[in-house]
Amino acid sequence: MPPILPTISTFFIVVSAVLVAFGWRFIMKGNARAHKRTMISAAISALIFFIIYVSRTVFIGNTSFGGPEEIEVYYTIFLIFHIFLATTGAIFGVVTLTLGLKRRIRVHRKIGPVTSVIWFFSALTGVMVYLLLYIIYEGGQTTSMLKAILGG
Repeated sequence: MPPILPTISTFFIVVSAVLVAFGWRFIMKGNARAHKRTMISAAISALIFFIIYVSRTVFIGNTSFGGPEEIEVYYTIFLIFHIFLATTGAIFGVVTLTLGLKRRIRVHRKIGPVTSVIWFFSALTGVMVYLLLYIIYEGGQTTSMLKAILGG
């Protein structure tokens, strides 16, 4: 059975991506009120993911890849790609949400679709990382950041 915190955090990132898809649909249908509520909910879901992820990383640790050694380099490259997407998506998400809330709609409309696509790929690659770490292969060693820093 996979660890509960990675499962919960992955659930929240999937919920976030699904909400972004619904939010996109709402705005395409001209329902700005539902769009705003849905996108704020998507941001809250992403924030819950982030809080769980950071807390787990600090207090429990990161899990190393436990799959076959011959594909570890490909997993690492994929993980770096995911981290780049997730970081970019988060930055774009904050900017896009801020623009929308400040009613800077012209700019919001331009970067919103780009942000959404980045977020979808970030969520998809995040699920793939989860599957590779906990479902397809058994996770490797988990070391907490605090233990690594403090030596323990």
